Amino acid sequence: LPSSSSGLTTSSQKFCESYSSCCSILSDTRTVPLVLSQNRGINRQNCDSGLPSPLPSDCFKYVSWCDIEEHDVQGNLLRCPRVREGPSEEELFFRGEHTLKKGKQTTDTEKWRKRLQENWEDCAELNLSFQDLGDLCQVGNFKRILQRLIRVEKLWLVDNSLTDLSAIRLPRCRELNVNKNHFTSFKQLPRVPQIQHLSLAENNIMTLSGISDFRHTPLESLVLKRNPCEFQERYRQL
Repeated sequence: LPSSSSGLTTSSQKFCESYSSCCSILSDTRTVPLVLSQNRGINRQNCDSGLPSPLPSDCFKYVSWCDIEEHDVQGNLLRCPRVREGPSEEELFFRGEHTLKKGKQTTDTEKWRKRLQENWEDCAELNLSFQDLGDLCQVGNFKRILQRLIRVEKLWLVDNSLTDLSAIRLPRCRELNVNKNHFTSFKQLPRVPQIQHLSLAENNIMTLSGISDFRHTPLESLVLKRNPCEFQERYRQL
């Protein structure tokens, strides 16, 4: 960047000027103006930032990483991506957050490009925790991604309100963390023939029925703390 006579770059000068003007606005806290929103009526200005709500970045709050244009980041390069789908356009419209428009048809080429960019088949280590799966369509999309993890070896699925992954097979998974979900039985877990470390803390496993399925796996450690099965008679022996 070209330097100015003061030694600061032109970009830095512009930033400082805009920052100073912003601070002068924030210093006047005697009144809290009201902002009229086109869709949501009257909103009070955010007292912490001094800026009206919603912020410009709000347009990205439902966007997953692969929907952002002009980048070549693939799924196997990420460690903790957001994969949860956002609400539909109809739902956003009824919330007053979106103007309903005629949906754009997604071409087969675009679908294939997105699939290649996700590249879940090459992931060896992945954290898909805290996805906030609040809708059935989001759970369906989440399971679609899990089915593509054919090479994953370490996988974290903490606190996703999961109840049944029995249709999922993770052939190379050695370490699986599904803490803080809603599993009630070992039968609801994904098939993990190479599992070595399995953590099921803070689920709702009632009995140890089905635990014998792990006899034919190289399982070394199993965490079951804070599950009802801890109170089963002869729990440690079983």
